[in-house]
Amino acid sequence: MKPILKSQKLNHVCYDIRGSVLELAQRIEEEGHKIIKLNIGNVGIFGFVPPEEIQLDMMRNLSNASAYSDSKGIFSARKAIMQYCQEKGIQGVALDDVYTGNGVSELIVLSMNALLNDGDEVLVPAPDYPLWTAAVSLSGGTPVHYLCDESKDWAPDLNDLRKKITPRTKASVAINPNNPTGAIYSKEVLLEITQMAREHGLILFSDEIYDKMSYDGAKHISLASLSTDVVIITFNGLSKNYRSCGYRAGWMIVSGDKEMVRDYIEGLNMLASMRLCANVPGQYAIQTALGGYQSINDLVSEGGRLAKQRDLAWQLITDIPGVTCVKPKSALYLFPKLDSEMYPIEDDQQFVADLLKEEKVLLVQGSGFNWGKPDHFRVVFLPHEDVLKEAIGRLARFLERYRNNKHSRKASSTAAKASCNRFK
Repeated sequence: MKPILKSQKLNHVCYDIRGSVLELAQRIEEEGHKIIKLNIGNVGIFGFVPPEEIQLDMMRNLSNASAYSDSKGIFSARKAIMQYCQEKGIQGVALDDVYTGNGVSELIVLSMNALLNDGDEVLVPAPDYPLWTAAVSLSGGTPVHYLCDESKDWAPDLNDLRKKITPRTKASVAINPNNPTGAIYSKEVLLEITQMAREHGLILFSDEIYDKMSYDGAKHISLASLSTDVVIITFNGLSKNYRSCGYRAGWMIVSGDKEMVRDYIEGLNMLASMRLCANVPGQYAIQTALGGYQSINDLVSEGGRLAKQRDLAWQLITDIPGVTCVKPKSALYLFPKLDSEMYPIEDDQQFVADLLKEEKVLLVQGSGFNWGKPDHFRVVFLPHEDVLKEAIGRLARFLERYRNNKHSRKASSTAAKASCNRFK
């Protein structure tokens, strides 16, 4: 029989957070080795549990959760989200502007499917959470990456963003707080992004899944709170702030001049209806989560577990010769930079694969986040302090060997981004 091939839409799609190097890790585990996994922000596996009242509310409502809900979500969840928008200063959000989803990931794909025609361009930050780039590509669009500036705490390079707007540009994405860098954008930067959208008639998409996860007193400003005319789609959910990744409870809200996007909203409604509804038990957690005690504050404040682990991981990483890192103001990750003279890496996917094979530590390379140079990687700082010390100690040993052997080391010349399936 003639082999059946995957869709050509997948040819330029990579999701290396759960990609080929993870498959290599699974094979190494099958051989009996233990891997320290610093590759994914799956908070539940590191002992971070949802607030008890969320769990109890879901259990109490299971008898009401067996039927499909309204395609946009149950009333209590959407009402709580609407009220949360008011707390964030987002004006003009009605119940009908709120969509629940099976996590933010589903809603990102849905929002791109409803918007894009073949060849439409969407501005996406580099580095980015790679689902954004993948969703644009799978929807027939063209992701155009604008740079974030490491020397300015990873704020978007507004000049680069501006010069990449073309007649084909339909939307721009902001990931704030940012994954993988942990940056929180200033009000001035957000106002400039909004003004560019206003001038060029763009929709803004704002991924704010880490909005409560701020360190050192940093304040998050919701992009949609700065405008009542520009159309902004804001994404959030329970996965990170409420340690509820597996509940798949996310939401998307539409704000701004909705009359300008009436046809687009019709498309959103159509796609929301086609997938019937989001996971109903997870929706029952939303009202209690948003209205209850915000235990995330205890974790990110000085002395909290996340704050302490961030500080430790950052110190250990930056103590390694030739490694620098902007200290994250939010989220769960470090995005360190390797000095290119000390570490002349040509293929960063091969680099993290070698680290995995030699030291049994799993990271994600910078190109997995659509960063254009092989000089960064992402570290998750969710494990307890003793595990972080062990893992980063192994990384330091690996990098020491790399420095000593850099002239004899044979780096692959094949770019990582062009070879998602290298280790299969």
